[in-house]
Amino acid sequence: MKSFTLYNPTKLVFGAGSASKISELVPSKARVLLVYGGGSVKKNGSYDQTIKALGKRKVVEFSGIEPNPEYETCLKAVEVIKKNKLDFIIALGGGSVIDACKFIASATLFKGKNPWSILTSYGTNIKEALPIGTVLTIPATGSEMNPNSVISRRATVEKLAFASDLVFPQFSILDPTFTLTLPERQISNGVVDAFVHVMEQYCTMPADAPIQDRFAESILSTLIEEGPKALKNKDDFAVRANIMFAATMALNKLICVGVPEDWSTHGIGHEITAVYGLDHAQTLAIVLPKILKYKSSQKGEKIVQLGKRVFGINEKSKKVAIEKTIDAIVKFFKKMKMKTELSQYGIGKDAPEKIADNFAKNNTAIGEHHDIMRDDIVKILSL
Repeated sequence: MKSFTLYNPTKLVFGAGSASKISELVPSKARVLLVYGGGSVKKNGSYDQTIKALGKRKVVEFSGIEPNPEYETCLKAVEVIKKNKLDFIIALGGGSVIDACKFIASATLFKGKNPWSILTSYGTNIKEALPIGTVLTIPATGSEMNPNSVISRRATVEKLAFASDLVFPQFSILDPTFTLTLPERQISNGVVDAFVHVMEQYCTMPADAPIQDRFAESILSTLIEEGPKALKNKDDFAVRANIMFAATMALNKLICVGVPEDWSTHGIGHEITAVYGLDHAQTLAIVLPKILKYKSSQKGEKIVQLGKRVFGINEKSKKVAIEKTIDAIVKFFKKMKMKTELSQYGIGKDAPEKIADNFAKNNTAIGEHHDIMRDDIVKILSL
């Protein structure tokens, strides 16, 4: 295990009715920008409860954040903050809204000429940011308890990520009740997204880190058990609670400390979204099995461990164990009603080249060994 520093300042408030705690968590004199996507927050109760908890504080609303938050939309929110002299942001929604707010919080106080450089510098040029609180309505990305954000720019066909400790949410409200009205597509997306988050931190190479491995395996097992239940019984609060907490634990720095990370599935997935507009989780379900197959010689030991501990696969042949484990992952994605091939979305055979070319505009190499490059992406997506 490598040396590490574990830091996470986000206060997590979990449970039914937890939005009432906002009144204690937001400064009494705060001037708040309340950011959300569309009308779903007014149907699931999260909007009304948040507004009630904010009481007499000045609140300006900004809606219209896209499922893949757009740079231009975020800049409009920055102008609203400056015009109204606001000093606190609350993200009401899922990972896209929270990601957008992290960029908005950074761009508002950014002293540089071009806010897009926050993305191209991966967040290294962020010196200050407005405080953020979140009210989670879609468990998936883990953005409610981490310093990461992903922003798209349609004009240049780009989707880039950044991270900064300055954009950790100060608090996050997790009320599973707000997830009971989610449509099937968002349930599937959320479970698959969280599953792949764990895999990017777990399925690399042995690092003599049994605690991290067991934590990761417990999250994967929970998602495998609870995910299909959420599709069958959409009113089950206990199932939604387990999925919500699993998704948060999947990407809050707990399981990645001291171990190698991959993130090639996400890197390639972002390019698929940028070029073809697929949902983030849809891209991950396509790419992950192919990455595991393509890199099975390097990832083999962890794939076999995954198969044995999580899927109950016991094979003397390492090759067979790897194949069965990858098949088990694909079967799980299908149980979550997720497609695993580009062609299933009507995307043609020229896609691997287009996706790889878009990747090459801003990247050189990805993966835990930094050995997945443009031509490798073509081969991976052609499997």
